[in-house]
Amino acid sequence: MFTGLVESVGEIKKTVRRGAGLEMVINGAFAGDGLTLGESIAIDGACLTVTARQECCFSVDVSPETLNRTTFNEKKVGDRVNLERALRLSDRLGGHLVTGHIDGIGIIRGIERKGDFMCLRIQAPVGILAYVIEKGSIAVDGISLTVNSCTQNEFDVMIIPHTFAKTTLQYKKVGEKVNLENDLIAKYVEKFLLSRRTSGITKEFLQQFGIS
Repeated sequence: MFTGLVESVGEIKKTVRRGAGLEMVINGAFAGDGLTLGESIAIDGACLTVTARQECCFSVDVSPETLNRTTFNEKKVGDRVNLERALRLSDRLGGHLVTGHIDGIGIIRGIERKGDFMCLRIQAPVGILAYVIEKGSIAVDGISLTVNSCTQNEFDVMIIPHTFAKTTLQYKKVGEKVNLENDLIAKYVEKFLLSRRTSGITKEFLQQFGIS
């Protein structure tokens, strides 16, 4: 589990195809700082496992399922990625609960500077937008962000100067793809409601649970 608060930016040093999967070697600040084999780490928001470690680099294996769900199929040597180590139970939850299980890919359709801030407009699949609400949370390349507004095709997020400077968002351009993870709680709520009443939410259903 993660918070969506990016701790460092790494750089892809090597990629090797392993059958239907991919091995990535990443130059990151954590490599020589207590990173252990088997540890989970979020790379551009995707939860991956450390499979090898050197003084300045570490390796991860990317499964075919992860390749299908993320932007990693298009990653190349020299690309920068957001890094976050797994959440400890004693840590403050500064962002929101992020699993590292990417739901799909979005496309940056607009970047607009507003004073010291940056507004990103991101096109997303309908299945992802179903869980996106104004002032709700979404993870973009592993970054916990608040949704400013949303339509049937897109949503907007505002980037504060600190986030812009400390993440890969400073390198993004219009047309680039990003990994998206919906708010976990929204998906569980939908699952609960659908399982309790297949015919939909009615007035009687709401009254049953004390909602009038």
